[in-house]
Amino acid sequence: MSPTTVPLHLGTHAPTAGVDLSGVAAVGDTLFVAPDEGSSLLALRRDGPGWGSPDEVPLGEAVDLPGKPGEEVDAEGLDVVDGCLWVVGSHSPKRRRVKPGTDPADVPARLARTSAEKSRRLLARLPLRDGPDGPRPAPGAGARLPSGRRGLWGALADDEHLGPFLGIPGKDNGFDVEGVAVLGERVVLGLRGPVLRGWAVLLWLAVRVEGTELVLDGIDKVFLDLDGLGVRDLARAGDDLLVLAGPTMVLDGPARVLRLPGAAAAPLPPAIPREEIETVAELAVGVGCDRPEGLAVLPEGLLVLHDTPAAHRLDDETLLGDLWPPAM
Repeated sequence: MSPTTVPLHLGTHAPTAGVDLSGVAAVGDTLFVAPDEGSSLLALRRDGPGWGSPDEVPLGEAVDLPGKPGEEVDAEGLDVVDGCLWVVGSHSPKRRRVKPGTDPADVPARLARTSAEKSRRLLARLPLRDGPDGPRPAPGAGARLPSGRRGLWGALADDEHLGPFLGIPGKDNGFDVEGVAVLGERVVLGLRGPVLRGWAVLLWLAVRVEGTELVLDGIDKVFLDLDGLGVRDLARAGDDLLVLAGPTMVLDGPARVLRLPGAAAAPLPPAIPREEIETVAELAVGVGCDRPEGLAVLPEGLLVLHDTPAAHRLDDETLLGDLWPPAM
């Protein structure tokens, strides 16, 4: 089994302009994608075999965002269910990057600098309304989880497994949310990190809507033996839950799509061993590029998008994703 390519005509939003895509979700002829910078999504329309006509979707017009105006949301996961678009940010602190050419004497000080940005602590439910260009989040109609003690951060502060990792940046195996899937009354978050002794983590959240706020009523943890990999995205496929798995650290692989049979239809046990997880596809990665980052279930198959896409995937305004045969 091998993929074909599908073009995403992104115009000035293409990765050649320094923009990578993280989360992705489809509804009808509209594809929502999450750039890795800023506080907006992009909405694309079907365009022959691919997608085009990019339209910027500012999240701040639909919901009151955490943090300061203009700060990066770092949206990592998207899902559309029952007429609502769900968006989750990484929640992860950042560590300063060491850029090429940095004086070696300056490296230790740069690596010592971290920042925890509340703007990344976003979990939001955005009702969609139809328009001439397809569905868009209704202005001011969104609800989000608080970013403080009544939100995810506060609920996990004393957690025996995850609490010690909240202050550690995601790319250092710290706390990092990378996928969301809404399964009935549960919102499932996939963690890129931490991976604990080879076991990745899903968070099953019980949430309800009260006006412009999501109220968190409880959290269950599910541990997955993913051979040491973390969760890079989640997607529903019928009664199953698909997991895009990849490294927690900045590495070139491995990466694969996995299936949790029946996970979208019934509660999961506290832990799932590797022999109960099916492999759907082994994904190719590049050297320093082409790291699978986004997963969406389309009628024609599974769409996989890549962080730091390789040169062969790009021209000035177009990105090529991979389309795998249907997983069902």
